[in-house]
Amino acid sequence: MAGIFITLEGIECCGKSTQTLLLVEYLKKKGYDVIHTREPGGTVIGESIRKILLNIDHSAMNNLTEILLYLASRVQHIHEVIQPALLSNKIVICDRFMDATLAYQGYARGIDIPLIQKLHELVIENISPDITIVLDIMPEQGSSRATGKKLDRIEQENIEFHNKVRHGYLQIAGLEPNRVKLIDGSRGIDEVHQMICDCVDKTLLYRYRADTEVCPYGSPQKTRGI
Repeated sequence: MAGIFITLEGIECCGKSTQTLLLVEYLKKKGYDVIHTREPGGTVIGESIRKILLNIDHSAMNNLTEILLYLASRVQHIHEVIQPALLSNKIVICDRFMDATLAYQGYARGIDIPLIQKLHELVIENISPDITIVLDIMPEQGSSRATGKKLDRIEQENIEFHNKVRHGYLQIAGLEPNRVKLIDGSRGIDEVHQMICDCVDKTLLYRYRADTEVCPYGSPQKTRGI
């Protein structure tokens, strides 16, 4: 599979969505063919599932129900958006992906990590991000940023939950340092953006050097089989 898959992750209100938009704009200005998407969502079906997951009236949702809904959205997303885009030599930038499930449903909700990994083997096949940016902030800072904002079901969770999510992301980054890049999200927007661009540029350069095949958008890419 050709193309490059970039994901951005982090706890609530870490600045992830803002930085995703800035990265999309940055790469488009450099001439790359970029697809911007998100999870849960990214498709008509996925966006419908997103509304169910984030609805504050669904506070009684069972943890297993929650994870299966996230995975259902992901299956549709992969087959309808991500996989076709990568096969077409595009750069896919996704606001959350598989690491969010590990951090939120695994480390925070307490669902067995090996079980989640087995489910992911079924759901994502061998589609995995080339690079994942985790914006790290303290949950207290996230809460202060959310002041005055209408919170969704996940954002309304207590500080202990968000600390567990952050711990999960730190664990993931420690286990996969080559793929997962931890960035201090408490810094200014421009500074964080520059650090993200530096990480992504290094990934693009690595792929450029690793392959001799020139892709339509101008950067040689390493082909990955499905």
